[in-house]
Amino acid sequence: MQIEFLGTGAGSPGKFRNVSSLALRLLDERNSVWLFDVGEGTQHQILRSTIRPRKIEKIFITHLHGDHIYGLPGLLSSRSFQGGNEPLDIYGPKGIKDFVSVSMRVSETRLAYKIRFHEFGPEEDGLIFEDKTFSVYVKPLDHRISSFGYRVVEHDHPGELQVEKLKEMQIPSGPVYGQIKAGKTVTLDDGRVINGAEFIGPAQKGRTVAILGDTRQTDNAITLAQGADAVVHESTFAKGENKLARNYYHSTNIQAAQMAKKAHAGRLLLNHISARYNGYLAKELEKQAREVFPHTHVVKDLEVIDIPFKKE
Repeated sequence: MQIEFLGTGAGSPGKFRNVSSLALRLLDERNSVWLFDVGEGTQHQILRSTIRPRKIEKIFITHLHGDHIYGLPGLLSSRSFQGGNEPLDIYGPKGIKDFVSVSMRVSETRLAYKIRFHEFGPEEDGLIFEDKTFSVYVKPLDHRISSFGYRVVEHDHPGELQVEKLKEMQIPSGPVYGQIKAGKTVTLDDGRVINGAEFIGPAQKGRTVAILGDTRQTDNAITLAQGADAVVHESTFAKGENKLARNYYHSTNIQAAQMAKKAHAGRLLLNHISARYNGYLAKELEKQAREVFPHTHVVKDLEVIDIPFKKE
């Protein structure tokens, strides 16, 4: 599991930061990519990465401000041209279907795949997706328009078969190993009865990532980030700019750090950085936040962050 930041800026594209978009790379877990927001120029950023549009399986939109959605029509069209024939799921606030549908209709774009829309109202709160590998939860945040945060939870991985232990007991490899790995009780040719559960290692706990849209301080952000391995949070304003952050429905780096600390998160990744904070000023944002929450990092465009398993 990796997060690749395709755009980390706020409001409009800048020389060093594109507008909001990130990819949750789940290539090992499910051979797919999930996008969160698709700001203008996202497909240009994808060209500079190793992401293949046909691998994009789901798109999650945090809110309908232009810097988070204006790249969506172009990306959808390119996905079709580049061999993306599998259905695509788009999750987001009510209105995202209209935005995409009108764009496709007016431009007379024909897609080679089906889009399944999953829209929700401003009070949506809870599970919006689940399969055998992942669950995704959503909660409303506090922004000028409806804005949401997502909590992506990887299900625990089954324990591995303890092959060395089986070899020590001189249990020959073969189909019986599959039965033991399934936790079944099997009787060997020599009469020994083996309880498969005794040869399975402990389950590997899955990872959790919280990806939040634009927001002021809100308890829902803490809930989404609770115990997460990584939290992506906006940092439009700096230390001491609380009044500006509140007036413009955004957060400061310190407020984000306080949230991560309260949530006992593993790591805080700050994005949605104002163009005012370039170079050493971006580093200053990071330094200030680390005084509150040491495991803070201000991300850059095209930066890839690994989300490793926790060591037992």
